[in-house]
Amino acid sequence: MTVSTTLDHHAAPAAAAPVRSRWSKTLPLQMLGGLAIGCLIGAAFPDFGKELLPLGQAFIKALRMIVIPLVFSSIALGIYNMGREIALLGRIVAIAFVWFFSATAVCIVTGLAINAVFHPGVGADLSIAGQLPANVGIKINLSQFLLDLVPVNIVAAMAEQKILQVLLFGILFGAALGSIGPVGHDVARMLAGVQAAVMKMVRWIIALAPIAIAAFMAWLFASQGINVLLSLAKLVGSLYVGLLVVIALMWLVLLAIGHNPLAVTRKIAEPLLLAFTTRSSETTLPIHMEILERMGTPNKVVSTVIPLGYSFNQDGTSLYISLAVAFVVEAHHLALDWPTMLTIVVTGLIATKGMGNVSGGGLVAATTVLVSLGLPVESVAILAAIDVFMDMGRTTVNVFGNTVAVLLVDRFGGMTPEPTAAPATP
Repeated sequence: MTVSTTLDHHAAPAAAAPVRSRWSKTLPLQMLGGLAIGCLIGAAFPDFGKELLPLGQAFIKALRMIVIPLVFSSIALGIYNMGREIALLGRIVAIAFVWFFSATAVCIVTGLAINAVFHPGVGADLSIAGQLPANVGIKINLSQFLLDLVPVNIVAAMAEQKILQVLLFGILFGAALGSIGPVGHDVARMLAGVQAAVMKMVRWIIALAPIAIAAFMAWLFASQGINVLLSLAKLVGSLYVGLLVVIALMWLVLLAIGHNPLAVTRKIAEPLLLAFTTRSSETTLPIHMEILERMGTPNKVVSTVIPLGYSFNQDGTSLYISLAVAFVVEAHHLALDWPTMLTIVVTGLIATKGMGNVSGGGLVAATTVLVSLGLPVESVAILAAIDVFMDMGRTTVNVFGNTVAVLLVDRFGGMTPEPTAAPATP
């Protein structure tokens, strides 16, 4: 979801919002079709199904190909624009971003906690999907982990797909661009072009997802039978339990800042239902902003926080990423130790801030975290097969989370209600 957050003609351009064509609207159905066809092929022709694995692996290699340029351009451009927004709107944006990062961290940790309760990945053997590197799962010293965040050679870090090092460099690079004036703006325009081009490539690659899903599911069903389907169903159920927990936590926040949670939920029921049925935050934007202003929130807060939130504050997606990655880790028979969970939190916290305007951003962000863990990312195609079921819930929570963000900024941002025009006297 892309909402331009540029505030004047000097700001770096944001990437254009993807047009939701008829094909893109039917892509989830095509993915479900790929899931069904793959399972049928794997059950009826297991030997043939096992031979289809390279089709899925080609899709994964294409997805990995764009991770580094997309992560770097998105993070650097996002930090650049974030710095400009804070300079222009100060307190409102500063409070908003503090909340965005805090809420994202809570949602990621909630996803890990839900996984610890239900363990949906246990029982699905994905270790045969790809060769595990020798150092995966090895205990890491915390001080060494923090030291390794600093790249000695950023080009080498990119070539080796060391995501955390690229993220750190992207943050510093974006902050530096924002501090060097017009020259930084010129470079930011170039980054915006790089981001737009890579996002176009992402859409081309995602278009092949139904074929990759059919190939992977045929191979997986031929190898494991119905166990993987049961694990995926458990993953979907675990996600919705986690989303309910997140909503409950948001209700507590609303209560703490003086709002009736049930009343707020009832008032924004229309955009919530729209988000659930369309799986698109874009469609809810106009009615969402109108309802929030009708609730008495100043236009300056709504028109600033909502566009920022739709790009930077995706609470449902954040929970999905941590839960999906934990699913993949345990399906590879690896323990979720503290270094692994720390990597998920750190990478997810930053990666989700760069993927808000990317088509298929949830899958790309999950791929980013898996790459940072050194895990094979073939399982991304398997996650894509059930993405339509998870996308409905996480998009709804994204919209609700941005409602909470607006009301919280309104409470602590020091804004006064905007005066309404007095009726004309005859």
